[in-house]
Formats: sequence, structure tokens, C-alpha cells
Amino acid sequence: MSEKETTREEGQIVLEVLNSTPEPCCGNTAFETDVAENISIHEAVQDFYAQRALSSDSCCGDGAEPQFYDAELLENLPDDVASFSLGCGDPITLANLQPGEVVLDLGSGGGLDCFLSSKQVGEAGHVIGIDMTPEMLERARQAAARMDITNVEFREGYLEKMPVEDNSVDVIISNCVINLSPDKPQVFAEMLRTLKPGGRVSVSDIVTSGEIPAALRGNMEAWGACVSGALDMDDYVAAIEGVGFEDVILIAKSGDGELLETIPQANIFSASITALKPIDK
Repeated sequence: MSEKETTREEGQIVLEVLNSTPEPCCGNTAFETDVAENISIHEAVQDFYAQRALSSDSCCGDGAEPQFYDAELLENLPDDVASFSLGCGDPITLANLQPGEVVLDLGSGGGLDCFLSSKQVGEAGHVIGIDMTPEMLERARQAAARMDITNVEFREGYLEKMPVEDNSVDVIISNCVINLSPDKPQVFAEMLRTLKPGGRVSVSDIVTSGEIPAALRGNMEAWGACVSGALDMDDYVAAIEGVGFEDVILIAKSGDGELLETIPQANIFSASITALKPIDK
């Protein structure tokens, strides 16, 4: 099996060949999409995740702890919170969060990554979760109230137009969500806008090596399942760099979250993506 190696002046892709590709969490979006198509995708994804919020269906199975997190991260969380994960990795450990930082979680879902972040930033820090699905927001808010977590808030909104002030957050995290957007360059532009100068990005997401068939791009159920919206890894890095981020690194991961160096060609896989906002922007 051939390998694809890419060297970039401002970005880096590190890949590893796998015998089998990790399955997407739940089962090259075009950069130019019209308004009607964007609405259709948003509605399909929203319905997909509303059902999971109400049924408690998780990527890890009923009652199972997410396989991507170290057990210590999940300590002292209620079972129904710790086991409800719709992600494809662990952006928390990758982010190396510090006390007092302001964290923004894109597509916060049931709130797990926000609650894990809140432990690390402490009382002096603050965590903002954004989600477009009311059922997810209600689930996350109820969990925060039950656990008496006061340094986390959840806001309703779209990633393409975030309800967050300019230059106001230190770190952006996201877990298997950016692939769901029909307009990823706009999401990346919003990330740059909301980060403070020198702020950083720590994301787990689904990407591809090669193009996804056009017929699959139009499958709304597959959009919700983190398949149809996945970008080619080169396009993903280029889009982040294109809005002004620097030091962009995309690293492939195995099914259990281990960082790897190579992946099969023309396949779908999870990856960790990090980037920095220049201090002069």
C-alpha cells in the first residue's frame, strides 16, 4: 500500500498506514454551497443529534466510557455524563489547558468536553460551549446544574456565526463536529475572529485521504454520521491556513485515539489538528 507524504512550510501532516480505518464516530464538503443547501444540512444534522440527546445513544455504546479519554479525566463525573460521547478523540489532553484560561468548545453536545475543561481551567477560568441543537443544550445545562459547575455556560448558535466576542478566548476545542459544517472556511474564519492573538486550536475531527464519492456527499444521514462532510486532509489544512492560522499540524489517529504517522489512501479517518492564531492578528 502506497503512502502519501506532505511537507508544508507552515503546516504539517503526519500519517501512518493502518490495516483498517477507524469507523467515524456515529456511524471534501464543497467550499461553495448555496443557502438552501446549508439549511438542509444544518437541519439534517440537528435532527440526527437531537435524537441522540433524547435517547442517550453514544458512540461508545450504552453506559460505556469513551475509549479516547484517560480514566483519570473522567473521575468524579456521573456515569450518564462520562459515558455520553459523540466524539472521535480527546482534544482536552491535546490542548494542555491551564488554570485561568477561557475555552470555547465548538459543538459541545452533552457537555462532556466542557466539563473536563472546567476541571483544568479552574474557578478562575471559563468554558463556553456552542451547539445548534436545543435538545443537546438542555441536556448539557441540566448536567451542569446537577454537578453544580459554575464556570461553564452553553450558548445556542451556529459555528458559521458564533455568539462569541472578538479576541475573547484562549483556546478553541472541538470533537468530531467541524466536519458537520457545510461551510468550513467560514467556521475557521470565526475561530480566528474569536481567539485572542496567540490563541490556540485543539481539535479532533474526521478527515479523508482522497475524495468522497459525490453521491455520498448528498446523503444527509451520512452527514450526521460524520462521513459525508469530511474534508480531504490537504484541503482541511489549506483551509485553516487560508484564513490566517499558522503552525497547522494534522496528525492521524488510530481507532483507540493513538497518534499515528501514516494512513491508507482514499479512506476516512480521525485526526488531531492543532494551530495558532498569529500574535499580530
